[in-house]
Amino acid sequence: MKIILKGLGTATPPLYITQNEAYEYLSTNFVLKPAEQGLYRRILLDGKIKGRYLGMDAKRDALETDPDRHLARFLKFGRTTAVAAARRALAEAGVKTHEIAGLVVNTCTGYLCPGLSSYIAADLGLRTSTSFQDLMGMGCGAAIPNLEAAAGMLARNGEGPVLSIAVEICTATIFPSHEPDLVVSNSIFSDGAAAAVLDLATHSCPNGLARLVDFATGMFPKYREDLRYRTEGGQLRNQLSKRVPVIGAQTATKVATRLLSRHGLSRNDIAWWAVHPGGTVVLAQVAKELELADDALRFSYNVFENYGNMSSPSVLFVLRKILDSKRPQTGQKGMLLAFGAGFSAFAALMEFASP
Repeated sequence: MKIILKGLGTATPPLYITQNEAYEYLSTNFVLKPAEQGLYRRILLDGKIKGRYLGMDAKRDALETDPDRHLARFLKFGRTTAVAAARRALAEAGVKTHEIAGLVVNTCTGYLCPGLSSYIAADLGLRTSTSFQDLMGMGCGAAIPNLEAAAGMLARNGEGPVLSIAVEICTATIFPSHEPDLVVSNSIFSDGAAAAVLDLATHSCPNGLARLVDFATGMFPKYREDLRYRTEGGQLRNQLSKRVPVIGAQTATKVATRLLSRHGLSRNDIAWWAVHPGGTVVLAQVAKELELADDALRFSYNVFENYGNMSSPSVLFVLRKILDSKRPQTGQKGMLLAFGAGFSAFAALMEFASP
């Protein structure tokens, strides 16, 4: 059974602010301690990110602290951004919404019951018989287990296509405070969605954009406190330790190495690396652990520079950049690699088709 990627779409909310604008706004509207202001200055003014897309009606929404309004904003922009990404993926795949047989949605930046899948299904007009799953709490790495769940749905039911959507409105979890980890979070995280259309290969579409070969997962709960959300005063508060780049690189390398070994491959057999752009220090550490060439992660750096860290959709934004480069050739192998809360790490092995 051959599972292929037929379409891949990305989307962001409409509001875009530069890091300079963000610094000016924070400095004007918040009382910042000297060390805190210095850290904001280093990240926002001297960092690599140019600007970010935010799920807000206006910059003033950054001042909002009411949990109910945060959740309302998560629903509003999570819904519209996910649907926009889905429509782009469906258009590339040449698939109509009534043909969709399955839907898998992941997020970690807002809790709804029913989940976002209910709203997305209504907005797209999916059939009431559509199989669906909502994945919660898996953090930045969740797009990969989402793809695995979608592939599993195809393998079990033998009916496709299946729509896989990763969507995060990280700005619905903005938590104004003086702690350094929150300063970092408020400075680099942003909002977006990515959608993939998976299907079984057919004579009319034998290869799609790429074939999904296999997946691997790693769970490392001993590092749970280094990267997680916790609830404080009714709001989600990011918890981010200084050890994340090293832990992320080490755990991701373990998972990638296990996946490669399973298929008798080495790192040199991977022509294209789509690594979660969690930050420049993270990417440098991943390159070091995997012994990759300097330019191997250039598409990940590009996404971080132009979007910031969108959490789970980010790795699929990187894959979109790789596909848009028109350089992957038939038979070349690629690796999706990401890590997330808890601590977790995920990898997906793929084989590209001709551009």
